[in-house]
Amino acid sequence: MRPFELLQPASLREATRLLDREDTTVRAIGGGTALMLMMKSGFFRPRRLVSLRAIEPRFRTIAAEGDGTLHIGAMATLSAIEQSPEIARHAPAIARAMRRLANVRVRNVATIGGHLAHADPHLDLPPLLVALGTRLRIMGRAGERTIAVEELFRGYLETTLLPEELIAEVIVPPQGTRGAIYLKWTARSADDWPALGVAVALDRSEARIVVGAATEKPMRLAAAEAALGSARDEKALRRAGDAAADEAVLLSDQHGSAPYKRELLRVLVRRALEGALNP
Repeated sequence: MRPFELLQPASLREATRLLDREDTTVRAIGGGTALMLMMKSGFFRPRRLVSLRAIEPRFRTIAAEGDGTLHIGAMATLSAIEQSPEIARHAPAIARAMRRLANVRVRNVATIGGHLAHADPHLDLPPLLVALGTRLRIMGRAGERTIAVEELFRGYLETTLLPEELIAEVIVPPQGTRGAIYLKWTARSADDWPALGVAVALDRSEARIVVGAATEKPMRLAAAEAALGSARDEKALRRAGDAAADEAVLLSDQHGSAPYKRELLRVLVRRALEGALNP
């Protein structure tokens, strides 16, 4: 790796001021699990890295409001999320999904803010967070804004964040009576990148069905949701799976061909709906 400048601001606001709108070789670094691999391979050669490890401790906290709304600081590690009693109580689908997300060494270091900002379509959490109706609080030089998590992703490794913006907080709304689940299918080990991931959140009247890994970004399947409607019987679940397979634009890669993933999607949507109905 070529030499680079490393800065360590004491606040998230200061970190945003050290980023550069005009220079793409200036980046923030949290856990660094993805960024360091990109640097070692020569894919990314920074001029400056802005470390977030010394920013305010509140950005590492996980807290719940009285109604069940979860506030997850962007610097909370994936292991902290996995082990959080607040997550287990108010969004158990997230806690369950963490057990097969990468491996414990990665989870101990990687942060949720970096996980989302990396925008790799194979990541496990984005489809589930979309299904749960999650929002992000974004901080930049011009102030703060809040967006739905699906609005973050523009394409492969590409987000809608401005160069001087950083994710500050992940906000998961109260789940109420909704059941939720994330299912992934891997071509190799259980904790490997998924060939396909499906997230579902539903109650007796509404469903959110999201596919990831086989698409350029998490994709909500509106036609599958419409095909399911308010019915919850086996016929409706199969109908939703068929609609999902017809609707999704899937990509071939080393994990499998698009036609193979289409059949996986047909099956996983039905299984995810069953799982969400019977958590």
